Amino acid sequence: MTGSTIKPILTIVPLIAVLVSCNPFAPGLDNSLTTNSIDQTTIDGVFQNFKYAYTVRDTSIYGQLIGSGFTFIYRDYDRGVDVSWGRDEDMRTTSVMFQNVERLDLVWNNIAALSTDSSGTHASVTRNFNLTFTFNPTDIERVDGYASFSLERPQPKSPWRILRWQDESNY
Repeated sequence: MTGSTIKPILTIVPLIAVLVSCNPFAPGLDNSLTTNSIDQTTIDGVFQNFKYAYTVRDTSIYGQLIGSGFTFIYRDYDRGVDVSWGRDEDMRTTSVMFQNVERLDLVWNNIAALSTDSSGTHASVTRNFNLTFTFNPTDIERVDGYASFSLERPQPKSPWRILRWQDESNY
């Protein structure tokens, strides 16, 4: 082979490799929509990520919000008792909820109460919300109420995690 024959081959081989590895019918993952794009080192960022996880129904994003010692609490009005569960059960319950709805619309409204400690590692937030579950076009449920959260992080610039969530809605 002469030098003039090798140059076209050296140009074509990388081009073929790129074309073979690129499938226009299966585009790559869009990493711009991961939780890294929302600053979870702010309390507002936690609520933005929470809404996003519900909107796209993604438990991996939701799971990044929940601390390892997480507790969820709600009032069972029929039985007249508070019911609680930990992180593992909450992740399973949330996964089932995400799988069984066509759409979730979460709106975070005003913050009724907010306090942080002097170290910047613990916070308490009570916030009003509206949540719409669309199971199908003729089966839509709405829940309105308040949710109280305890947030924590190991250091002031670390991402916040939800340690405790008490649902204070009357559904």
